[in-house]
Amino acid sequence: MFWLIFGIFLTACLGAGATGGLFPPGRWYRDLRKPSWTPPDWVFPLTWMILYVCMALAAARVAMLPGNGVAMALWAMQIAFNALWTPVFFGLKRIRMGMAVIGALWLAVLGTLIALWQVDTVAGLLFVPYLVWVTIASALNAAVWRLNPGEARAA
Repeated sequence: MFWLIFGIFLTACLGAGATGGLFPPGRWYRDLRKPSWTPPDWVFPLTWMILYVCMALAAARVAMLPGNGVAMALWAMQIAFNALWTPVFFGLKRIRMGMAVIGALWLAVLGTLIALWQVDTVAGLLFVPYLVWVTIASALNAAVWRLNPGEARAA
C-alpha cells in the first residue's frame, strides 16, 4: 500500500513539475540579468527530481498515520503553489507576481515541514532540502526582480 500511495504523490509532484515543460524559460529568461551565483541550467531538473521524490516519500509516510490532516492539507497547498510559480514567472513573465507566489510557496513548505515533522520526524526531515531549495529560488527570483527593474515594471 505504501508504494501505491508514494506513486500517487509522486505523480502529483511530476504534474506540478510538468509546468516546466509547458512554460520553459526560453529566450526571455536567458536575456534577463541574473546574479553571478545563478545555478547552471542542468541543476534545476536534477534538483527538482530529487526533491519530488523526497516530497512524495514524506507524504506517503504520513498519509496513513493518525493525526495527518493538517500535514496533508498543507502538502496539497504547497504543491499547488509549486505548480503555479512556473506559469506565472516563465509563462506570464511576471517577475513581481512570481515573487508573491514563491513567497507563499516558501511559507507553505515551512508549514508543511513543521506539520509533517509533528506526525513523523523522517517525513519532516525529507522536506528540509525542499525548504533550502525554495529559499535559494526565492533569493534568485528577488535578485532577478532587482536586476531587471524595467522588465519587472512592464509585467
